[in-house]
Formats: sequence, structure tokens, C-alpha cells
Amino acid sequence: MQRPVRRNLAVLAVSAAVVSVGAAAPPSSTPAPEKVPVAVGYGGAVASVDADASAAGIEVLKKGGNAVDAAVATAAALGVTEPYSAGIGGGGYFVYYDAKSRTVHTIDGRETAPLTADEGLFVEKGKALPFADAVSSGLGVGTPGTPATWQKALDEWGTKRLGTVLRPAERIARDGFTVDDTFRSQTASNEARFRYFPDTAKLFLPGGALPAVGSTFKNPDLARTYAELGRKGIGAIYHGDLGDDIVATVEKPPVDPASGWNARPGKLSDKDLAVYRAELQAPTKTSYRGLDVYSIAPSSSGGTTVGEALNILERTDLSKASEVQYLHHFIEASRIAFADRGRWVGDPAFEDVPTKDLLSQRYADSRACLIKDDAVLTSPLAPGDPRHPAACGARGTAAPTTYEGENTTHLTVADKWGNVVSYTLTIEQTGGSGITVPGRGFLLNNELTDFSFTPANPAVHDPNLPGPGKRPRSSISPTIVLDKHGRPVVALGSPGGATIITTVLQTLTGFLDRHLPLVDAIAAPRASQRNAAQTELEPGLYDSALKARLEAIGHSFKPNPEIGAATGVQRLPDGRWLAAAEKVRRGGGSAMVVKPAP
Repeated sequence: MQRPVRRNLAVLAVSAAVVSVGAAAPPSSTPAPEKVPVAVGYGGAVASVDADASAAGIEVLKKGGNAVDAAVATAAALGVTEPYSAGIGGGGYFVYYDAKSRTVHTIDGRETAPLTADEGLFVEKGKALPFADAVSSGLGVGTPGTPATWQKALDEWGTKRLGTVLRPAERIARDGFTVDDTFRSQTASNEARFRYFPDTAKLFLPGGALPAVGSTFKNPDLARTYAELGRKGIGAIYHGDLGDDIVATVEKPPVDPASGWNARPGKLSDKDLAVYRAELQAPTKTSYRGLDVYSIAPSSSGGTTVGEALNILERTDLSKASEVQYLHHFIEASRIAFADRGRWVGDPAFEDVPTKDLLSQRYADSRACLIKDDAVLTSPLAPGDPRHPAACGARGTAAPTTYEGENTTHLTVADKWGNVVSYTLTIEQTGGSGITVPGRGFLLNNELTDFSFTPANPAVHDPNLPGPGKRPRSSISPTIVLDKHGRPVVALGSPGGATIITTVLQTLTGFLDRHLPLVDAIAAPRASQRNAAQTELEPGLYDSALKARLEAIGHSFKPNPEIGAATGVQRLPDGRWLAAAEKVRRGGGSAMVVKPAP
């Protein structure tokens, strides 16, 4: 589901009644923080899609917390202000740079399928369940990984208690935040299915109506949930009453009988919660232009696919290429990397994923020779064999790229000691499953719909079919780039389903090769090729002369109004941090620093 572009609803804001859960509330006496796309200064930096969330991270940094503490605080706040993108009902991937040891570490906090799941999880009467039927159901809900990710990160590298870093988010949920165009338009796009579930309708359609722009939206249930997590720890979810409520909601989704909606029950159990672990694992590592690029390894395909594409591009001097040739090579490298992703990447606990081979320069060179300056590859392109590279070779039959919900959120944080976090978290679709846990104030994910419902290509093994306790493949690509001395150069990431990979790749090459300022590399109009017949273009490219020049080579395009919503931080040579976010997408992002400086 495409996250809607902000609409101009300022007229509504003038006459908006202030809303909250269950009752009207007076306007907030504290104005919303200013939303700016770039900030420079000392003491640390935070970049996210939301000003309240970025401010929560800055608050923790100012009180002596480090980048990990601030990242958890920012993520928790996003669970309040961006509840259709993230929250404790979802999962994500956490990448951390430790300045003292100059090493990168990661956490796989992806949701898992129930232990009773098998390859037929989304098959009924011998056919794949329609995607829309699976989304708004208990069947698509995986075991939440976000709370475990927060605790694991704090235990390993943080300096504050969970309860301490949850306080800013708890306060925002209790006191409310100002509804903007994006929040209202997202609610509007989900209104029909939100009405299937009375608890969701009560929370997000207060008084039976869409929340008005400029009104104050409160979520006291979520404030109480955060307070409970702060007191009891994440055991309240994985071994306690909160977990029991999640299981009960999944097993019997609280649907309005009058809606006629078949909210298929899921099979999530107390045991699934009890055995869940957020996994520490080694990052992916790719050398590019003399720099080391670190990201997340499978179960996400982000690190391997971005890394393979960078390796393919390594032999081309993109800094001297024309804009047409730069985009041509970027598109073709993306096409090839996605062909390999679809064949080889899945949950490594279940699949033999050739991660090292996918990231080898030898393999990338064997695939790069497919790219011609004056011709375009045909999609779907067949994968290669990373274990036995053959020049311009392919192995087996091509498979189409399966759909992933495009909603998620990304945050990037740095602290005064030089530690950095790049963290992407999600509940999958805009609005996740649409199912709110009664009395708890948060939506459940529909992350299991990221599995292939049936084999993407029946002729070959699909590594992304469901399985018991298996993690569905993701495209999340939180990335940290270090120089040859192990010091941070830039960190970034994006939401956007499978377009995350192309967004991160394009932003990295725009910054590292085309030498765009970070905020401009983020703002540049995007293209996304995912081994499909057509490449998606944002209006800035679709409506430009570049489109015709690329079509003359053989490219075919279709429009996409908005691709991704990146954030990043950059370490400047003089020790200052630069935080950058979107200028326009999702209404613009929020970049902040602890001590602003010119």
C-alpha cells in the first residue's frame, strides 16, 4: 500500500475541533517542534520523519544518553506519532557503530511466523489467498520483534533503562500531538478497513470521524502500555498479560460483525512470544570507493542487495558519467541485484543463503558485464550463481519480485562520543493489519504477508516461503559507511518496501559519487527498478527530459508519486554532525542537533 502524498488540508485546520481518544481535549499548550530537513551542530544528532520523535531523541541525548538510548526513545515516539508505520506491534533491523572499538553491530528484530506455520500459510482451497484478505487479518500477524530489539540494544550498548527512554513517548501519547496532513490522509486511506475493527475505529476515528488537521490526538491506552513496559520490562509482552492480549487478539480478531469482513484468525501463541529472540548478528560489509559500507544481513535482503549493486557499480566512474549514464547504470545494477535477491535470499535459519558469495567482487564483476551503455536488459532477468560465477552467466529461470508493503519508518542518530545508529522499523502496510489490541493503543503488524504466498517461480526453490518460526524476507537496508580508518562518514536508511533498496542505493551513490550534499542526495527524484518490465520514476524524473533520453536506450517507465522517505547523519571533518531528512516526501522530515552551529 502506497503511503499517500500529503494533501493541502489547511482549510480544515482552521475550523478543526480538537480530538482525542474518547473525548475532546483542549489545544496543547506546547507548540510542536519546528520541522526542518537539515541541521548542523555538536553534541549529537537525530533525523526522523517526525519532529516530536526527533525531539524525543534529542531530549535523551541532552540528558546524557548515547545514540542507542536516543534511538530507542525516537522509535518509541514514532510509535505514537507514526502509528501506521511502526510501533511495539511490529519489528525492524538495528545497525550500531561503536566509536570506541570502531566496529559495527546489528540486531535482527524481524517478526517471526507462528511455530505452527507451514508453506501453505496463505493457501486456501489450493490457491493463494488474495493479498487484501491476508493483510487485514490475524493470519498475517507475526510475533512482534520491536520490544525485544529495544531491550537487546539497551542491554548491549545503551546506558539508560527502558523505562527512562520510554518517558518522552509516554508523555506524547498522554498529552497528545498535533495532527498533520499526512496523519489525516493516512487515516482516510485506511478508514474503510479501520471500521472493520471497533477498537481501531474508536482510537483512530474518534467520534466516528477522521481526525482534523491541527487537532490534538491523544492515545492514553498507549501511554499506559509504555508505562507498563517501563515498570515490568519486555517480559510483559513475551511472558505476561500484554502478550496474552496480543495472542487473544490474533486468535480471534475483534471484528465488527456488521462489517461482513472475514478477519481470518491467526495462530500466534504464548509459546511463540516466549521463544522469540532479537538476534545479534554480523553485518554485511562491502568495500566501495575505498570506504566500508555496513548494513543488515539476511533475514533482510537489504545489505546483500545494496552491497551487490554497489560492487557492480564499482568498476564504473559514476562521478564523471552523464546524468543519463549514471541513471542507466544505477537502474541496471538494481535490476541484476534484485534478480539474485529473489533467488537466493531468505531466513538463514531455514535457507542456505550464500551471503558471502553474493557480496564478492568476483561475482559482481561476472554480473556487471551484462550491462551495456547502449542497451537495456530484459526483466524479469534470470539470477546468476554466486557460488560458481560465470561471466555474464545466469542460472535457472527468472522470478518476479514479490510485493512488500511500502510503509515503514527510518531514524538515524549520532551522539557526542561518535556512536551512530541506523534503525528501520515497521508494521508493514500503512496501518499494519488494521487490528488494534483492545485497551493497549497499538496496531499489530501484517508482516507475514512479506512471505511468498506460493512459489514466485514454481520451477525453482523459493527461499521466502513461510515456515515455523521463520522470518519473512525484508528489504530494510539501514546503512553505515566508514572511512579507511574506521570512522563514520555517513549513515542512512529509508522506508518503502522493496523500494528501500533502490532508495538507499541511489542516495549513497548520489552522495558518494555525484557529490551531492546529503540533504540533496535524499531529496533527489528517485528511480526504482526491481527486476520488473518497467522502472518506477518519481515526477521529478518522469516529467523530465532525462526520461526520453533513457527511453531512447530502451528503458520503459511508469510513474510513482513518492518513493521512500530517507534520513541520515553525516560526520563533518571538523567534528560537527549534520542531520538530514526529506524536504518534501511525507510532508518533510525532521533533522535536529543537540547544539546547533553554523
